Amino acid sequence: MDSKTTYRFDPVDLEQVRLLGRLSPARRIQAMLDARDLAVGLIRGRLRQQYPHLSPHEINLKLLEELERAARTSSRP
Repeated sequence: MDSKTTYRFDPVDLEQVRLLGRLSPARRIQAMLDARDLAVGLIRGRLRQQYPHLSPHEINLKLLEELERAARTSSRP
């Protein structure tokens, strides 16, 4: 491995993959949606701390900006 190599993601948790593989498709989708809700909630909370003067509507707009920026960012190493 090259010393300049950096990882953008943690290694895959094989036990977690096995557990998710045992779930029905509907439950896997629900787990994904729950994880997304958690991530969005964490981002929204951080934005509220960064910008306490903004209204909930303005916080939601900032959240959408961050999600759009993340969607445009390459996830390749």
